[in-house]
Amino acid sequence: MTSKIGMWFQRAWIVLLVAGVVIALDQWTKAWVRAAIPNLGDIQRIPGMGNVFLLEHVHNYGAAFGILQNWGNLFVVVASVVTVAILIYVWHIPTDQTLIRVLLGLQMGGAIGNVIDRLTQGYVTDYAKLGIPGFYYIPNFNVADSAIVCGVIGLGIYIIVEDIRQQRAAHARQADLAADAAATPHPDAS
Repeated sequence: MTSKIGMWFQRAWIVLLVAGVVIALDQWTKAWVRAAIPNLGDIQRIPGMGNVFLLEHVHNYGAAFGILQNWGNLFVVVASVVTVAILIYVWHIPTDQTLIRVLLGLQMGGAIGNVIDRLTQGYVTDYAKLGIPGFYYIPNFNVADSAIVCGVIGLGIYIIVEDIRQQRAAHARQADLAADAAATPHPDAS
């Protein structure tokens, strides 16, 4: 008989693996940026990207993409709640739902990656600058922010597609029942 922890791990290992990869990549890139680019220092251009995608080291005391500055403690609490919720929810996800596990792993890894920065430095290291030169750049971000956004958008798309799929299946069942009812001779018909 498999223990409950063993059964939970069988359901959670993909989430944990994806989260671990995101955390490792996030922390590695942030350490590289802190070592290679001074805070608010020179903008590093990436060959072939022109001024569309740049590297610029900034300290972010807010949330993803620089919103809600100086609310760092709240974000630690929110990330902790999200992480615990994901680790509990994974028990209830059907075993064939690998994509959901990957998307939740992206979200959890991103949340933990930024919490590590907040706890160790008091801010999050952001460095990716993306936009249209001379028009608009989105606020600087990092691997963790990207993982969170991709996980949330991916989960939203998945939910919409799954809802459409279920609605179509329900309509098909209703049409089949109606066709069966029409094809079955009525006992009063002689």
